[in-house]
Amino acid sequence: METRRLGRTGRDVGVVGLGAWQLGADWGAVDEGDALAVLQAAVDGGVTFIDTADVYGDGRSERLVGQVLESRNGLTVATKMGRRVEQVPENYTLENFRGWNDRSRQNLGVDTIDLVQLHCPPTPVYSDDAVFDALDTLVDEGRIAAYGVSVETCAEALTAIARPNVASVQIILNAFRLKPLDEVLPAAREAGVGIIARVPLASGLLSGKYDEHTTFSADDHRTYNRHGEAFDVGETFSGVDFGAGLEAVRRLMPWLTAGTTMAQFALRWILDQPGVSVVIPGARNPAQVAGNISAATLPPLTPDQLTAVQETYDTLIRPQIHDRW
Repeated sequence: METRRLGRTGRDVGVVGLGAWQLGADWGAVDEGDALAVLQAAVDGGVTFIDTADVYGDGRSERLVGQVLESRNGLTVATKMGRRVEQVPENYTLENFRGWNDRSRQNLGVDTIDLVQLHCPPTPVYSDDAVFDALDTLVDEGRIAAYGVSVETCAEALTAIARPNVASVQIILNAFRLKPLDEVLPAAREAGVGIIARVPLASGLLSGKYDEHTTFSADDHRTYNRHGEAFDVGETFSGVDFGAGLEAVRRLMPWLTAGTTMAQFALRWILDQPGVSVVIPGARNPAQVAGNISAATLPPLTPDQLTAVQETYDTLIRPQIHDRW
């Protein structure tokens, strides 16, 4: 698999990684054996970057990833912290960071975590020097090798990129979320900050497998957070109205090359954006893992295909969400 430098971490990672949110069972129940099969298929297929968080299944995802780390070398694992407490800036302290970090290191079974990211913290956190001094302390103490942020908005990303020791920014970037192309990706390239593209398939909308009759289980965030009831609505279907998303996919389907799935097309579009370090699609079974990985072997999209994505976004998606995040 093609590798790229993950910003200021100094590490090279495969361009298609694995997002492990679903392994915490926040997308419906996932058997532990099935979760481990997904992780095994990913590393067997050449994935070298896995992204998880302490809040995914309240540590379940981290513990599963830790089992893979026991037997595999050469992996870069990123986790996130901060969402297990009330979301107020006052909770982002060195004392709390150490406590959260201790738990994550235990879950993962490591002394030093490769990359720790603030997990979409309150906006004022990005401007608080003490927060980043505390993160520097975690590096100095050998608890973490590098740190980054996972953001909700482009404005938050730009504030973080200006921080001298932020190694990476994780941001929603997909064919339904083009706003990061305007300023965030250019600023990251200029600063040498890595870009981790999350929610790359818009919670499955860009898989091309859904229609107006598709339903999701009650414990799937695509049911319980459809309107932002549990957390930022932008995390579910990228904030796009489900019906509009279906129509957008129908417009893009004719642009697929023979033998290419909609999901692979969507992932290839992300990989073609200058400045992207790694994309982190989730998967619920080994077949989905293999399909995601194969996007890295596809040729770049043609100018006409790229134009089709832009025009579809401008027509159907931009009026809904461009100014929101």
